[in-house]
Amino acid sequence: MRDLIATTIVILIAIAIYGYRARILARLKRFDAENVARKEQEMRDRADSLAHFRHTLKLAEEQVEAVNEIVESDPRTATPVTRYVFEGETYATRFEAEKVRQDKIRGLAREFYVELPRALASRGNGKLGRD
Repeated sequence: MRDLIATTIVILIAIAIYGYRARILARLKRFDAENVARKEQEMRDRADSLAHFRHTLKLAEEQVEAVNEIVESDPRTATPVTRYVFEGETYATRFEAEKVRQDKIRGLAREFYVELPRALASRGNGKLGRD
């Protein structure tokens, strides 16, 4: 009886996998394409002297929230108006909000490079302070 139940479970799992094979294969193809793109980017980065800055800005951008779009009533005309919110501050245009966001991203990246020499020195790897 136990063998019959185990066989039934295996067959049901196989049917479920077969039913979702298109989704599974699509995700695997996407995963493979992302890996290929990442490896190609790594190869390009080896020849690019500015790649480190680009990666630092990308990491800083991940730490900053996105600009949100809200619709609120204009107090003068009572018509719906689109406003843009970044870090609790409301802006009239997306351009203004994105400018403030980009300034924040650059500030975070700049802080990283200011703290980098101290971090390397505290690591004690022998690269700093020796002739």
